[in-house]
Amino acid sequence: MSGLPWLKHYDEDVPHSLAPYPPVPLFCLLEESARKYPQRACTVFKGASLTYAQVNELTDRVAAALASLGVKKGDRVVIFMPNTPQFVFTCYGILKAGGVVVAVNPLYSAPQIEHQLSDSGAQVAVVMSNFYKRLKDVQPRSNLKRVVVTNIKEYLPPVLRLLFTLAKEKKEGHHVTLAEGDVWLQDLLARFKAGDRPNVNVGPDDVALFQYSGGTTGEPKAAVALHRNLVANTLQMRAWLTTAKDGCEVTLMAIPLFHVYGMVCGMSHAICIASTLVMAPNPRDLRDLFENINKYQPSIFPGVPTLYNAINNHPDVIAGKVKLGSIRSCISGSAPLMMDTKTRFEALTGGRLFEGYGLSEAPTATHCNPMLGKNVAGSIGLPFPDVECEIVSLDDGVSEMPVGEIGEIVLRGPQVMKGYWQMPTETSNALRDRGDGGAPWLFTGDIGRMDAEGYFYVVDRKKEMIKASGFQVWPREVEEVISAHPKVLEVGVAGVPDSYRGEAPKAWIVPRPGATLTEQEIIEWCRDKLARFAVPAEIEFRCELPKTTVGKVLRRELARENKVTATQRMPNS
Repeated sequence: MSGLPWLKHYDEDVPHSLAPYPPVPLFCLLEESARKYPQRACTVFKGASLTYAQVNELTDRVAAALASLGVKKGDRVVIFMPNTPQFVFTCYGILKAGGVVVAVNPLYSAPQIEHQLSDSGAQVAVVMSNFYKRLKDVQPRSNLKRVVVTNIKEYLPPVLRLLFTLAKEKKEGHHVTLAEGDVWLQDLLARFKAGDRPNVNVGPDDVALFQYSGGTTGEPKAAVALHRNLVANTLQMRAWLTTAKDGCEVTLMAIPLFHVYGMVCGMSHAICIASTLVMAPNPRDLRDLFENINKYQPSIFPGVPTLYNAINNHPDVIAGKVKLGSIRSCISGSAPLMMDTKTRFEALTGGRLFEGYGLSEAPTATHCNPMLGKNVAGSIGLPFPDVECEIVSLDDGVSEMPVGEIGEIVLRGPQVMKGYWQMPTETSNALRDRGDGGAPWLFTGDIGRMDAEGYFYVVDRKKEMIKASGFQVWPREVEEVISAHPKVLEVGVAGVPDSYRGEAPKAWIVPRPGATLTEQEIIEWCRDKLARFAVPAEIEFRCELPKTTVGKVLRRELARENKVTATQRMPNS
């Protein structure tokens, strides 16, 4: 690549490089914030707060507690809970004990949970009480030996704690009786003080995180992140959000912490700048979200397009009942950000909503549109400081493509993973030496292009490309067009079998509330804006679309459901 054209378009205060990065483990960023801002609120949950000094002390006690259960350096420890103060101090406590964090989505099915427990080899888990039974059901088919249980009420304000105990604890499944050998987190913490923290030598090249990812192919696999990977990406985020001031911000933590996007772009960045984390355990509970916004006036709000879109269209927001004016910066990730969502949200808040890009294999962000500078419609933005990025040929996987031409996005930088856990073949497929004498390049599996200014664009996932009559159709392109229709709330596009074209695009659409849409109306809309072969051959209207936990539409699930439905319609042979 001739030069790094994106550097010219960085915001004025963003350095071209942050090297050398401090050779410290991730928890040192918490310790530094606790040293500088001991009395500042670190977490706020339903009105109760813990200061940075308190959270840092709790992490030391968690480390001591885990050591008493036999956790040693390099051991994997599972966190099985939503966004709560317990997640934050448990995560950093695991790292201080020398352990490796394995954050599991508590809403996963039993086979998914079983796979992550078994694959990671974790022997200790910390779980929220309402998910205790789900974990215990899977435990016999895993290596799990000890389960530490916490209750959501433990860090509620006193009055709410009493009301919760009386009205909700049993009804909502939070009241549990522990099996022999399991222990309550509070009982365990009561046995230790901060000074009991084990003396474990944890360095930048030690493993910090297993983040399970589908990668480019196959079943979920653990992307192994080192402490230095997470520190680097946290500091890149800090440099990119130029208006954020240490010890002055409030971060609305609605994206799940068990997802690497929430863990790094949300929690780790917030702790690095001593921001207050306002914890929202259920992002779909918009009433709770709005109460937090009105009461705590967050300035930073990382999220996903689905969430921003839901806020844009909520009656309370439209009626002016939600005070959104404090929000200054929002990085949108995990799914394409449609321009209509961006412009409407910015009009409501007066802040900036800018699209970024990342993946579990480079936890987590590698690109972002400038916070203050030029944001390009449909672009994932510019590579972060110290990130090299190229577009390479889909044919040979080596040749660099000219500006504007489509190919696979490949990158390298200080945040790129060590590899996949116990999967050498998959690791060598994803991390490749291109013979330039530098570090291996991460082949992302995403198809994209770069313009002359160094802005990158994701066309789509390599494996989700549709071949209609031999022509390449990218689902994201079709989704962009359909989402711009004023009556469309959400849309997903995937390829389905077609007797004439071999494969054809199909669109699943959720109309805006109260809107009436027809299939012909959408097709006519698309005909003016898409090539003939890219116009959906079929439209299906639905009340909702299947999504990941961070709001990304599951195209493969839509295609699977379509296949099942088509099979059911076939006459018996």
